[in-house]
Amino acid sequence: MDNLTHSLVGAVLGQAGLKKTTGLAMPALIIGANLPDVDAACLFWLEGTEHLAFRRGITHGPPALVLLPLVLAGILWTFDRWQTKRGTRPEGRLPMRFGWLYAMAFIGCLSHPFFDWLNVYGIRLLEPFSSEWFYGDTLFIIDPWLWAMLIAAIWVSRRREKTGADWSRAGRLGVAAMLAYIGVNGAITWLNYETRGTRTEPYPLAHIAAPVPFEFWRREQIAELGDGRWISSDWDGAAFGYGYANSKAVQCKVRPFTEASGDNSRLGAFLFWSRAPFATRADDGSVILYDARSYDPLSRDRFSVALPDVRCEELP
Repeated sequence: MDNLTHSLVGAVLGQAGLKKTTGLAMPALIIGANLPDVDAACLFWLEGTEHLAFRRGITHGPPALVLLPLVLAGILWTFDRWQTKRGTRPEGRLPMRFGWLYAMAFIGCLSHPFFDWLNVYGIRLLEPFSSEWFYGDTLFIIDPWLWAMLIAAIWVSRRREKTGADWSRAGRLGVAAMLAYIGVNGAITWLNYETRGTRTEPYPLAHIAAPVPFEFWRREQIAELGDGRWISSDWDGAAFGYGYANSKAVQCKVRPFTEASGDNSRLGAFLFWSRAPFATRADDGSVILYDARSYDPLSRDRFSVALPDVRCEELP
C-alpha cells in the first residue's frame, strides 16, 4: 500500500489506545508502519526493472520485522534521553518503557507487510528463507475509501481527546471499520475467483481478480489462455490493465527467456517479479515484456523490459 495508508494505520492503532503504553508510542507506531519501506532506497543504485526484484523482500521478512523495530525503539529511546539532558523533554510525555516502546514499533512494522500483501503487486513474506511471492488481491494499492474511514476515526478520536472525553473508543471503531472493509473486499475477490476463476468458462490456466481504483466493488478480470496471451476485463482479449480497455497492442509468442536472464539483470529481475508476463511488438518489430497487472506503455521503464535483439513472432 501507499505510505499514507501505512501512516494512517499506525495512527489509528495509537488512537485506539496503544499510545498510552509508553512515551513516544505514537511515533513508534507511525514510523514503524512505514519502516519496511527503507528498501525504496534501492532506487538510487538500481536501474530499470531491477528494483522490482528487490522491493518487498528482505526488509519485509521475519528477521527484519524483529530487528527494524529494535533499531527504531533504540533511536526513540536515545532521542528521549537527549531531550532530557537538554531540558527540552515535553512535560506531558509519558514515562519511557523500552519493552513497550519495542512492542509498539513491532506492531507498527508488522502492520506493513499485512497491508502490502493485500494488493496484486505481491510480497515475499518469508524472505530470506523463501523467495515465494504472496498475493492478497484484496485492495488497490491506493484506496481513498480506506483513507476516508481512517482519517475520520483519527479526527474524531483526537477531537474527543482534546475535550477530555473517551477518545480511544473512536480509534477502536476505526480499527473495526478498517478490518470490516478489508473483509468485505476479500469476500468480493473470493466470489470473483469462484464465479470467474479457472473452474469456469473459458477455463483459463490462471486468473487474477485485480481490484481497481475508486470502485472497490469491482474487479478487473485478468486471465491466461495458455498460448502466451493474457486477456482482461470481460474475457474480450482486448484490454491490459485498468485504463487501457481499447489497447490494440500486438502480442508476441512468449519464449523461454529464462536462459537469457542470466546475462540481462533487468530481464532476470522482471521475470522474478512478474506474475502475468506477456510480450508485445515494439515499433521496430522487437519485443517488449509487460506484466498484465501493470500494463502501461507510458511508463515502460518501471514495469516492463525491452528486448531489442529479439524479433516478435506474432500470435494469431
